Amino acid sequence: MPILESLPERLLLGPGPSNAHESVLRAMSLPLLGHLDPAFIALLDRVKDGLRTVFGTRNAMTLPLSATGSAGMEAALVNLLEPGEPVVIGVNGVFGGRMAEVARRAGAQVTKVEAEWGTILEPGRMIEAIRTVRPRVVAFVHAETSTGVCQPVEEIAAAAREADAMVVLDCVTSLAGRPVELDAWGVDAAYSGTQKCLSCPPGLSPVSFSDRAIARVKARSTPVQSWFLDLSLLAGYYEGEKRVYHHTAPITAIYGLAAGLDRVLDEVLPARFARHAAAGERLVAGLEAAGFTPLVAPAHRLPMLTSVLLPERVQKAGEASVRTRLLEEHGIEVGAGLGPLAGRIWRIGLMGENARPEIVDRLLAALRTLIG
Repeated sequence: MPILESLPERLLLGPGPSNAHESVLRAMSLPLLGHLDPAFIALLDRVKDGLRTVFGTRNAMTLPLSATGSAGMEAALVNLLEPGEPVVIGVNGVFGGRMAEVARRAGAQVTKVEAEWGTILEPGRMIEAIRTVRPRVVAFVHAETSTGVCQPVEEIAAAAREADAMVVLDCVTSLAGRPVELDAWGVDAAYSGTQKCLSCPPGLSPVSFSDRAIARVKARSTPVQSWFLDLSLLAGYYEGEKRVYHHTAPITAIYGLAAGLDRVLDEVLPARFARHAAAGERLVAGLEAAGFTPLVAPAHRLPMLTSVLLPERVQKAGEASVRTRLLEEHGIEVGAGLGPLAGRIWRIGLMGENARPEIVDRLLAALRTLIG
């Protein structure tokens, strides 16, 4: 049997990827163009415009980086930090911790402000660290995928800018699922991934850099640690009238992102945010009725990624065993906990195309057959 014919169909309700709409998959089967073909460059420019809308920005340097969201994280940090420079990073989950490790490997002096997993970073503690350290960069996660926490941004970002620090924001799970307003919030660099609320396959990282961030890159005294992620080199391909070869862009992935952005913008962002919120509320209500307990307080709970503490009967059955049965018997994937939450929680994603009441009801019905 050919390899591809053996692949099962899954409902992807984990922390990502999410299911892509058929229009996205059709777009990715269109004939290839060269990465410097004028028709492709025109499409790429339209994609950049769409990304500016969902990021809430006018930043010229807004683009689909040819790599996953982890590379977006690296791009933001290695461009804005030089060896020996101080950085304050908020850590209340896996991805804040990953930011700190990327910055450490870039040679920065890292100050971590930590909070219990499942809670927000208290703005007061972040602000105290900013005023004490006077960092070059302040970085934190808007939507922490490992816990389902949505972090308030504006107060921390304002304090960072008062200290003349660059603000870096992880929007991997939030982009196109709840409001992201880079310009209004005063964020200098942000990154995301296509496989979450944009409902495209993984492989691209939408990123956006402010003019202030670009000026900082141009004023560096040392080269950017990564040649591939150096914004001063990437600009030659993504900006200007005459595009200069930097790397071969993933043509079909950008076709898919173009189709995904069309769906996002045709729906209109406020309606899309409301749909995610309604789906998240429906899921929490159904899970609570089944004995699950939300990890995150309602005020800071992400609608597109719900973390729930497991009821005793799931723990006794073995949470991994129940997840395996859910996958094998019902074709539904949910995510396990990470770090200190491993074995204690499930992470259930309702992202993009999957943030719909019928999807919630299908999951809840499957759980009733498995655990009662």
